[in-house]
Amino acid sequence: MKTIKVGDQQLDLFAHDVSTSTPPAVRPTAPPAPPVAPPLHVPAWPVAPVLPVAPPSSPHLPSPPRPADGPPLRQLQLGSHLVEFALRRSTRRSIGFMIDDNGLRVTAPKRVTLAEIDNAIRAKQGWIVSKLLERGERKVQRQQRPPVAWIDGAVLPYLGGEITLRLHQAPRHRASFQRETNELHVWVTPTGSEQQLKEKVKGWFQHEARQLFEARLDLYADKLGVRYDSLSLSSAGTRWGSCTIERKIRLNWRLIHFALPLIDYVVAHELSHLLEMNHSPRFWATVESIYPDYDGAKQALRKRSQELPVLFN
Repeated sequence: MKTIKVGDQQLDLFAHDVSTSTPPAVRPTAPPAPPVAPPLHVPAWPVAPVLPVAPPSSPHLPSPPRPADGPPLRQLQLGSHLVEFALRRSTRRSIGFMIDDNGLRVTAPKRVTLAEIDNAIRAKQGWIVSKLLERGERKVQRQQRPPVAWIDGAVLPYLGGEITLRLHQAPRHRASFQRETNELHVWVTPTGSEQQLKEKVKGWFQHEARQLFEARLDLYADKLGVRYDSLSLSSAGTRWGSCTIERKIRLNWRLIHFALPLIDYVVAHELSHLLEMNHSPRFWATVESIYPDYDGAKQALRKRSQELPVLFN
């Protein structure tokens, strides 16, 4: 069992050419050489066989998780890359592509054949392979970052800055944030586990996220003149938000790690889908009307997400 250190105490807590030549001139016969002693017999040591060198493997492309009870993943060869993707049928009128750290997901109308879907993917293979390679590299980089050590004094990302974790012993678990000192105080029981500590900290982050998200949604909804019906928190790997035709907004609670302008960009993005359920020029014009520097925020969000430490599995 992992332990959590509180001060000086320990708590158990992705071609050969063949050519002809003229024979050499005949030389005079040399006189016989003097007799030479036979060579010493040296036993031959075994020689390891020469193994063929495997060609370098292509960069890893992320693949969606294989569903236990759903349809199997489909495969398509795109150049030197074998791409696996998840296919979902819907009532939409066109074929849609979505790429994240879990690979490629394709949504297609029920009337479209599998051959037509494959041809649509081939038509966009340059973009698809490029994005999958980018996501795969980003995922590897994130997995190589060392996780946060859950000890007293650990530094955690919060609203674009950092807060310090302070641990205390107590009969029950609780958490309190001191904004004056930017310290998150968490009380844990002497026999509490590291997982319990993580859940307590995660719960605090999620509570902070919901309160802040609601306030920013109300602010930008008024600016855009729209109304959303509900907010829920998601724990998606890299998808920061979504909006449904039922006017339901989902925001990733991990946005609480980022600075407020990046949170506002995601809020403005999802609210704009209430007017344009697409990513057309009209959609981006809608986003720009309430968040002018959306392109800068989009790039900053991508960069910052690669820099976050690993907090929770």
